[in-house]
Amino acid sequence: MNGLIVIDKPGGMTSHDVVARLRRISGEQSIGHLGTLDPMATGVLPLLLGKFTRLAQYFSSAEKSYTGTIRFGFATDSYDADGQVVGPQSDPLLTLQQVRAVSERFCGSIEQMPPPFSAKKIAGTPAYKLARKGKPVELRPVTIQVAAFEVTALDGAEAAFKMTVSAGGYVRFIAHELGQELGCGAHLSSLRRTHAGVFTLADTHTLEELATYAGRTEALEALCIHPRSLLPEMPAVTCDEVALGRLRNGAQANLAEFSHAPLVKVFAGQRELVGIAKRVAGTLFQPVVVMT
Repeated sequence: MNGLIVIDKPGGMTSHDVVARLRRISGEQSIGHLGTLDPMATGVLPLLLGKFTRLAQYFSSAEKSYTGTIRFGFATDSYDADGQVVGPQSDPLLTLQQVRAVSERFCGSIEQMPPPFSAKKIAGTPAYKLARKGKPVELRPVTIQVAAFEVTALDGAEAAFKMTVSAGGYVRFIAHELGQELGCGAHLSSLRRTHAGVFTLADTHTLEELATYAGRTEALEALCIHPRSLLPEMPAVTCDEVALGRLRNGAQANLAEFSHAPLVKVFAGQRELVGIAKRVAGTLFQPVVVMT
């Protein structure tokens, strides 16, 4: 099975659990997800299947958007509701204006220290495995871009929010730091991903829905995003047999009508994605990803 399918990830499952479940449903073993969602989180989780896993590099910089809630009053070691309480607990008296004023400090370019319970690797070992064993977790800060962070409501000690963040950004880090800035501690209490790049909740399918098509490759492929809709920043070109033959064999070919595009998606017919080609000079293109 080849394609990109978008799952509405349920809570209580890791992204790896979702991959394992889809392997059983589809019979396809080569599957990778585009951006980990923590077990507590739900929502948009795109997965590449089969030969389409070769396209993963082109999705790595996609922004993500979320809705969720932040609980004030205490922090946790994982920065979310799945962690253990750390530090003092309180019943803070906050106003929506206070929370909004402090949240504005987290918009734009910020330095983020990845949470100790994260998939970031230290000498090849995921940080969360070291943290669970009580071993020191030494991570380095990274710069992320928070395009939008709006606190939409405050109900007692819990705030609702919307956020758009660059690839690699941890929403629970921002929830934790917001609590630190307000002096009362905080953690992420719920999270739902609404967008991953161009993919939205409207594109998703549930695992229960997919399970009804188990073993039916054509039916499952029909639920995948149409190949021509993928990577919309790249023009799509339908090649003749001569050009296709050259590109499939790793040779250069002329694609005159796309002489100004740096990268193009090469198709045989309407749905068969042959690969990605890069402009070398003028109308000459070199294949950089070949699907066959």
